[in-house]
Amino acid sequence: MDEPRPAGQGHPEKGSAYGKHPATERPRAEQPTAERQETRGTEAAEQRVADVARTAEHAVAGALHRAEEFVRADMDETRQEWHDQWANDRAELRADVARDKREVAEAADEVRHPERLAAAAEKRLEEDAAQVQAAEHVLTHPKVLEAEVNEAVAEKKAAFDRTTATIAAEFTSPADARKLPVVMKVFGVLLIIVSLAALPGASTAIYRSAMSLEAHGLGNEGVSTVVVNFLHLGVLVALALTAIIFGYRLLRNQRRWAAIISYGLYVLLTLGVLCSIMLQGITIDLVFYLVAFVVTIALQSYLDPSLLEERRHHRQAREAEEHKEGEAGTLGRDLSGKGYITLNFFNLFWIFVVASVLGLIMEEVTHFLFVVPGQWQDRAGLLFGPFSPIYGCGAVLMTVFLNRFHKSNFLIIFVVAAVIGGGFEALTSLFMQYAYGAVAWDYSNMPGSLFGGRTCLPFMAIWGLLGVVWIKLALPFMLRLVNFIPWNWRYVLTTVCAALMLVDAVMTLQALDCWYERLSGAKVDTPIQQFYDHNFDNTVMADRFQSMTIVPSNAVRG
Repeated sequence: MDEPRPAGQGHPEKGSAYGKHPATERPRAEQPTAERQETRGTEAAEQRVADVARTAEHAVAGALHRAEEFVRADMDETRQEWHDQWANDRAELRADVARDKREVAEAADEVRHPERLAAAAEKRLEEDAAQVQAAEHVLTHPKVLEAEVNEAVAEKKAAFDRTTATIAAEFTSPADARKLPVVMKVFGVLLIIVSLAALPGASTAIYRSAMSLEAHGLGNEGVSTVVVNFLHLGVLVALALTAIIFGYRLLRNQRRWAAIISYGLYVLLTLGVLCSIMLQGITIDLVFYLVAFVVTIALQSYLDPSLLEERRHHRQAREAEEHKEGEAGTLGRDLSGKGYITLNFFNLFWIFVVASVLGLIMEEVTHFLFVVPGQWQDRAGLLFGPFSPIYGCGAVLMTVFLNRFHKSNFLIIFVVAAVIGGGFEALTSLFMQYAYGAVAWDYSNMPGSLFGGRTCLPFMAIWGLLGVVWIKLALPFMLRLVNFIPWNWRYVLTTVCAALMLVDAVMTLQALDCWYERLSGAKVDTPIQQFYDHNFDNTVMADRFQSMTIVPSNAVRG
């Protein structure tokens, strides 16, 4: 007999609901929830698949549409090409048919009129017969040919003589009829002898420098030093050769020729001064060039007094014209119409002065507002006065080169001014660095940097804009401003101001040279160095030229 069981412990098959085992019953209770989650996941996956399918369907449809458009456009283009080609071929065919018709018509016309063919043939035969007859005449009468040749040669010689006479008139003067004194001819002989003696030395120096460069390379010298040194030696050789020609013209009593050659001496002496400053600084060697300049000027005026007389008459006529122009209010204008203003020393000097002042003001204001906001920097370029000579020289160059373009369009003026301004800026930077190791501007980090940062495309564009503004707007204002100077004072005032400006420029170069010498460790022993060391020491120079730095190792001189 079975033992009685407590409630809830009967057989699992027969017990009540309270007797069911929890571990067996819980999974059955949670089964519907898992099925619902699985159903939702399946539905979500199906939805994603449907979305992807729709997206792919749209993409395929778009691709098919684009392909259809491409094929349609390609077919239209091909159809147009075929149509154009067919039209061209049809036009060429029509032209060929028309040409053939004309040729056939001409041939038929000639067949209908055989006398034309006969006339053309007879004319051709007559021309050939005339040529044969002329050849026979020449062969039987050779003197005729000789006479014709002589006549042609005489005409050529007469034309050559006329050209020679015209050139000779330019290089001769009534003063050539007067013989030079013996002293001048002795000077010419001495000049030839000294130049011939100096020529081998300069040539030998060039040869030795070339051999040393080939054997030892640059050594401690940079490329710049070598280039300037060779340029200086070349200038000395050219100067010696020109002096020999000058002395020869003195011996031949060719005053006008000698006076004209003196202009070449001016150019070579100027180049010699620049090279000497870049290689050695301001030294006693410059006295040679100064004396040579003075002697050349004196000789030029003495050798051809007609030049001096021409200048005197020209000056008197110019003063009379300026008096009339001053009364008429057109003083300084180029009345010939070739340019806007007359390019004389008076106009160009005051253009230099005014542009130097305005350029300095513009640069300092630009630095204060844009470069380093709130910082005022003195950017003067001369020892005394509010002048920035690079702007003055730039304005003079633009006036000289653009004076004839004052009526041209803006683009031409812009391009010419940009090239002139950028080139002058680069040459000035080159000279300052090679002569004094001075760097006043460096555009290496600017876009479009050119010539090692000496200029750049943005600043060339600024030069171009300044040129347009200068020629179109500022130059007329400048002319009116200068004309406030009374015409009878202008020469005295201009001479005094030009002399002061020259002194300022010379003292600036000397002060920069002494500053360079001090920074390079040279001894201060000469009176000039002591003067500038006492009055313009490194502190004064750095305060005056705040935008300039001098690095002696950057200069070409040792």
